[in-house]
Amino acid sequence: MTVVGSVYRIGEFAKRVGRSVSTVRRWEAEGRIVARRLPSGQRYFDDSDVRRVLQPGFDAVRRKVVVYCRVSSPGQKSDLASQVAAMQQFCLARGLAVDEWISEVGGGMDLRRGKFLALMDAVDRGEVGTLVVAHRDRLARFGFDLVEHLAARGGCEFVVANQEPLSPQQELVEDLLAVVRTFSCRLDGLRRYEKELKGADLAMEGDR
Repeated sequence: MTVVGSVYRIGEFAKRVGRSVSTVRRWEAEGRIVARRLPSGQRYFDDSDVRRVLQPGFDAVRRKVVVYCRVSSPGQKSDLASQVAAMQQFCLARGLAVDEWISEVGGGMDLRRGKFLALMDAVDRGEVGTLVVAHRDRLARFGFDLVEHLAARGGCEFVVANQEPLSPQQELVEDLLAVVRTFSCRLDGLRRYEKELKGADLAMEGDR
């Protein structure tokens, strides 16, 4: 699956970078920016041009190739190692030179995972040119459309190793399991919190 960035006509581009159309035309005449042309001859710009103006020194060619691997719980660390090994073989076969490997343990419904958020920030800044995952649910069990939107804004290409779609029944089962795992973790956390409260109460009674 490939996600491309937005395309802007000169007026839209000028608005995005906070300059007038005449300024953009002057930059083009001076060679500071280079407009692309449609077959009709109409000029256009993309997100990489926006970033070159707003982020001096930005180089679209030097953006990173990142592989992101994830499992839901610490007990699946052997699965995480297998996932990383499978992605290494996949990238080698595709001729992808990987700049950064990210491995994370956390639920797919939790969009506040630290490494995931840092990755999305890097995508939004235009630092990631290609993002490789074993399956789309490695990034997010729900809300993947939002992740795609953020990637599109950053001009990031998604490469998904496993393109085999699940049947509607399998998808429903996987989603239900993800919900159960999430609430089980919350329930465990609540039980621990209750134990800590009881321990604190007993300690206070002992001090009286």
